Amino acid sequence: MDEHTKFKQRAKAIYQMLLGIFGLFAVAAFTILFLMLNPDLLKKSGPQVEEMEYTTVPKEDDFDKIENGIHVRTGLVDAEGLMTVVNNCTNCHSAKLVTQNRMNEERWITTIRWMQETQNLWDLGPNEKIIVNYLVSNYPPEKKGRRENLKDIEWYDLN
Repeated sequence: MDEHTKFKQRAKAIYQMLLGIFGLFAVAAFTILFLMLNPDLLKKSGPQVEEMEYTTVPKEDDFDKIENGIHVRTGLVDAEGLMTVVNNCTNCHSAKLVTQNRMNEERWITTIRWMQETQNLWDLGPNEKIIVNYLVSNYPPEKKGRRENLKDIEWYDLN
């Protein structure tokens, strides 16, 4: 094969490659143009999904609602000092964390100091006494022990 033939073959290969690229470009351009003129084709077919209804923030009345002696939003007992606890404690964590940590006065004060030193809890000032009194009165430590012995059980043999 001479130089001229090799050159013609390379030129033909490059020409075919360029035609292929141009063809892909033309197909992509046609598809984009077609979809722009018919945007309904992009919507999913099948069952139509209803628009979501957004709930509104509860009214102020509902926000601090008390039912059966329980503050509905937090689950805390309605007693003196409730709103001080809600306003100071539930800003950083849930009320459930408060109620599951039943402690005496000394341990609550120690916990408050720990939160102030390590968790950026602000100085509670006179609210500290109100908060501690509320927690000790309504969520005192519970004695946890062994369950009662089982009684009147019919035992059976395992095979």
